[in-house]
Amino acid sequence: MVQKVMWWGAVAVVAAAAFAPDAFGYYALVLVVVGLVSGFMYPIEDVTTRVGYYILAVLLPGIADAGGERSVMGDGVLMDIPVAGPFLHGFLVNFALVIAGVAIASFLLTLFKGLMAAGND
Repeated sequence: MVQKVMWWGAVAVVAAAAFAPDAFGYYALVLVVVGLVSGFMYPIEDVTTRVGYYILAVLLPGIADAGGERSVMGDGVLMDIPVAGPFLHGFLVNFALVIAGVAIASFLLTLFKGLMAAGND
């Protein structure tokens, strides 16, 4: 139940960041912290899912900017969609921050488990 509330809260903050990016200056920090807390509270045990989070954290901003100049952020084809384009772009880019937080927490937990088990062979 708490995990569902955290993800819905993350979606709400991501939506707020996409619709009103100038209203709050620390959206990125809040989103990464929500991802970290979620990742530490509900660790991902499945290796395939964990790798999927790593890949999605890296590639989702690129997917949001697909079709644009590599050196220019926010120049993808999503921005060409009238009215909804900037919001879709903002939603994907900001949601990547939550996923990155979960991926970082997952990596740290896996590293910690590996270090604690290293001498028990």
